[in-house]
Amino acid sequence: MSQGIDPSAHKQATKAAVKAKSENSYEVIAREWFAKYSTGWSESNKAKVLARQVNYIFPFIGGKPIRDVTAPEVLEALRHIEKRGSLDTAHRALQDCSRIFRYAIATCRGERDTAADLRGALPPARGSNFATITDPRDVQEGY
Repeated sequence: MSQGIDPSAHKQATKAAVKAKSENSYEVIAREWFAKYSTGWSESNKAKVLARQVNYIFPFIGGKPIRDVTAPEVLEALRHIEKRGSLDTAHRALQDCSRIFRYAIATCRGERDTAADLRGALPPARGSNFATITDPRDVQEGY
């Protein structure tokens, strides 16, 4: 009991703090959010949403406590997607992150939506136009 600190109590407090941080990591909360909200989604959508998190977001912020995740850290992950030329994927990943931060707030494990600070940080994703059917006979073929 050096310096008035019980070593056993200190060790237990340290273990509890480490456990609380790991239970409140971004990845743990994201997977919990996914399990709760993906039940009504199509299988292809489930796969895409989870893959975006696993491949692009978790490597950068997955192990951090969600309260400690900063906007520049999220932006760094999104910039890696952007560098690949996948702007639509980057925008969707940002939306997913925002939903996860809001879920953390709702479950009293987060304080704010860090992803909301990044609105406008990514260039707009430009979609391409598709040719239109101009011959009425071609329209009938689809029915």
